[in-house]
Amino acid sequence: MIKKNYFIWSLMLSTIFLVACGKGKEQAAQAAPQASPFTVSAIPQKDVTSFKKYPTTIEGTISSEVRAKVSGYIQKVLIDEGQKVRKGQTLFKLETQSLSQDAEAAKANVNAAQVEVDKLVPLVEKGIISLVQLETAKAKLLQAKSNYNSIVANIAYATVTSPVDGYVGAIPYREGALVSATSTKPLTTVASIDKVYAFFSMNETEYLNFIQKTEGKTLQDKVNNFPKVSLLLANGQAYEQEGTIQTVTGQIDPTTGTVSFRAMFENPNLLLANGNSGTIEIPTNYQNAVVVPQSATYEQQGQTFLYKVNQDNTVSATLITVKDKTNELYIVSSGVDAGDKIVIKGIGKLRNQMPILPQEVAFDSVVKPIKPLFQ
Repeated sequence: MIKKNYFIWSLMLSTIFLVACGKGKEQAAQAAPQASPFTVSAIPQKDVTSFKKYPTTIEGTISSEVRAKVSGYIQKVLIDEGQKVRKGQTLFKLETQSLSQDAEAAKANVNAAQVEVDKLVPLVEKGIISLVQLETAKAKLLQAKSNYNSIVANIAYATVTSPVDGYVGAIPYREGALVSATSTKPLTTVASIDKVYAFFSMNETEYLNFIQKTEGKTLQDKVNNFPKVSLLLANGQAYEQEGTIQTVTGQIDPTTGTVSFRAMFENPNLLLANGNSGTIEIPTNYQNAVVVPQSATYEQQGQTFLYKVNQDNTVSATLITVKDKTNELYIVSSGVDAGDKIVIKGIGKLRNQMPILPQEVAFDSVVKPIKPLFQ
């Protein structure tokens, strides 16, 4: 009887133990995280080009304001906005009636002064009057001639001509408008736009970085070695011609803290005009750079992280140092190396040391191929 009871108790205890173990394993299995598939890729090294962008304004290589040198009403406007003109071509004619009347009076004064001189010459020769009187008369004659010549010059100034070859800009004054040398606006502007200047500025830090990275011992050597620059137009389209940086002030403007640059672009189709705006793009080329997709990173407290795949298929949140960037890539200087595998997609679902099922793909299949600026 005792043996029978002992057997029953042993059987019950064994059953309880097995049930408890089964529940423990089930709970442990439920507690263990399940590995999910994630797209991963090996970090490559690539030749890439990044761009620094700066707002720019466009001006013709020659941009001359046309102003009236004398006061008068505009009688004729002989050109139109956008018209191509030659140096010396007549653009405006001003009213000269009052000047013509002044010229007639001045001419009469010249004649009178000449008569006076002619009358005094023989008197001086005969010793009747002193030489001083004759010299005084001659001085009055010179003054009369000077006044007359000045009026004649002003009459000539009433015909306003183009100072340079180029294209006519806006014409704010029309027939009947009173203009003068002190008018707020010029009569028009004539600009030569076969070639144009693009003006832009860098802050002090950008300028120093740019200069230090450019080869050359002197500033002029560095200017000569500056890379070609690109121009984005106001509509976001790239201008077909590359430009050349020609000058840099080399001095910090105390009011803005910037350094001014001037680039020149050929303008054979006259697409660019005086006053256009746009964006200058300055390239920096990197060879064999370690790159990662920007979409594969996240920011935390101002620092950049990504998830690196470990040998046991867990992931580690890894801090990286970003040296530069392109439209889609970060150029990395530390934190990961070429060949390391990282999670490319779905990083928002990951946690540090989380196991995954890596699904490796080629880097270029998830990141658009990079087109180098220079072949």
